[in-house]
Amino acid sequence: MKKILFAIPVVIGILAGMFLAFYPQTDNDSKLFTESKLIQNGSPIIGNPLASITILEWGDYQCTYCYKFHQSTLNTIKQDFIETGKVKLVFKDFPLNGADSVLAAEASHCAQDQGKYWQYHDELYKNWAGERTGWVTRESLEKFATTVNLDLDKFNKCLDDHKYLESINQMYEFGKEIGIDATPSFLVFNNEKIIKITGNQPLEVFLKSIDEL
Repeated sequence: MKKILFAIPVVIGILAGMFLAFYPQTDNDSKLFTESKLIQNGSPIIGNPLASITILEWGDYQCTYCYKFHQSTLNTIKQDFIETGKVKLVFKDFPLNGADSVLAAEASHCAQDQGKYWQYHDELYKNWAGERTGWVTRESLEKFATTVNLDLDKFNKCLDDHKYLESINQMYEFGKEIGIDATPSFLVFNNEKIIKITGNQPLEVFLKSIDEL
């Protein structure tokens, strides 16, 4: 993992995978890790915007383990924590798998122009067909747009103009700056502590993180 400006991480879990708490050390760190900075340019919030705990997911629409997370663990987190107002969720793009992943990310934000970010986001994962297999194309993205009832002229113009390409690139660079180097990665945090989880870890890892906060 690239060196980042954190204090020494304290291991707080022994379950599989990386499970670390980070504490901002300097004034610059404090500015970098405010809630508003962390979720800037991300998805619309799912859940109570005032929830004290945030799960920030960094994902790639072609990523195998992102797909698995969305098909399993996320459903329980939504039911038990997001829908009950205890936790809110934000998704940020970290397109590791090349141009097709960037294009899929652009499409999701173009869908947000019509108020349907999460419907389109879910449609992408519903139709997931592997990493770098060619399933993300302009034709498939338009098909998904039709499924969620988007205005295709507006959607295609947004993609043609690459309206959100810069913000997606900014998300990616910011992720690297704070040590994100794999998908899915999660920052689970409140106003005192940040816990990082890397990979599609068992539900118990997320439960322990939420309990820790």
